[in-house]
Amino acid sequence: MKTVLITAGANGIGLVMAKAFQAAGYRVWVTDVDAAMIAALPAGIRGSHVDAGHEMGMEVLFADIAQSWGGLDVLCANAGIKGPTAAIEDMPLEGWHQCLGVNLDGAMLAAKYAARLMKPAQKGVMIFTSSTSGLHGTPYRAPYVAAKWGIIGLMKTVAMELGPYGIRANAICPGSVNGPRIDAVIDAEAQAKSLHPDAVRAGYAAGTALKRLTDPEDVADMALFLASDAAKMVSGQALAVDGMTFNIDPQ
Repeated sequence: MKTVLITAGANGIGLVMAKAFQAAGYRVWVTDVDAAMIAALPAGIRGSHVDAGHEMGMEVLFADIAQSWGGLDVLCANAGIKGPTAAIEDMPLEGWHQCLGVNLDGAMLAAKYAARLMKPAQKGVMIFTSSTSGLHGTPYRAPYVAAKWGIIGLMKTVAMELGPYGIRANAICPGSVNGPRIDAVIDAEAQAKSLHPDAVRAGYAAGTALKRLTDPEDVADMALFLASDAAKMVSGQALAVDGMTFNIDPQ
């Protein structure tokens, strides 16, 4: 039975991924900073209360995985926060550091320790959660955008380094995904632009060819594909799951 680790997998996109991998027959292990969410995981999904941006916790986590499973087939480096929403002239440095610390440091640490398990096995798949903001930028979201662009660069480097060991790496770039995080982003952006949240949400949907926001299940489906043998020659790619975003600031 194949194994998968999903960081930030106890809620949101990560939990939908975890359930999808479990349904596909994987043994699933997730991390999250929310201990209550870990305690409420569905039966059969293993959880650890770990901050993906803290190296000591990640090192212990991967030692536990090695001891329990003997290796790791798939990593979904999914941990992330939205960071502050502000004009660049008002951007707080503390918020910048926090956003990059969770989003980018967390992805690097997951890749670092997953590589130590996958290289000896000469196989593995790493899937990084980036964003369409990592492809084209988004106004008022400088730290988030910087982190998501960084994740794509990290992924491409990892794909080059680990490809000779039979390890593939790719990034999923979701658009605006339905759920609590995009609700918070829309509320913050509405306040920054003095607009009603419904107007901002409508603008997000109108800026895609399919005229709707992405569902977390759409992202999980892409993760399952990238983890599968059907994607055995797909590596180093940043794949948008966004309904084709063509207008990033329609207001």
